[in-house]
Amino acid sequence: MDNNRLVYSTEVGRICDRCRKPVSECRCGPASKKKRQATVISDGVVRIGREVKGRGGKTVSVIRGLPLTGPELKLFAKVLKQACGTGGSVKEGTIIIQGDHREKLKQTIKKEGYTVKLAGG
Repeated sequence: MDNNRLVYSTEVGRICDRCRKPVSECRCGPASKKKRQATVISDGVVRIGREVKGRGGKTVSVIRGLPLTGPELKLFAKVLKQACGTGGSVKEGTIIIQGDHREKLKQTIKKEGYTVKLAGG
């Protein structure tokens, strides 16, 4: 395993991790220049949890395990926010809804045909 690979040079900037050339001269093609999206590993069950830690004492409902990406996930988040009448966001493949709306979210997600579980306490 090579732990001494160069990723940035003050002379040329970012270095491609595949061809080891400056990104401006990369031979790998445009696919290597794109930011890699996090892949969501799912067992087919959508889990709805409640979190408070690290949020200034505010409670949020967190939805994980949806087999959706990008614009589809944002659109589904919009539907969930409207169902709860509150705000929220999408971050790293999870949907965050402000407030504790787990039961309402469970019903709404089940209507869309997903298997849903309440996670945590």
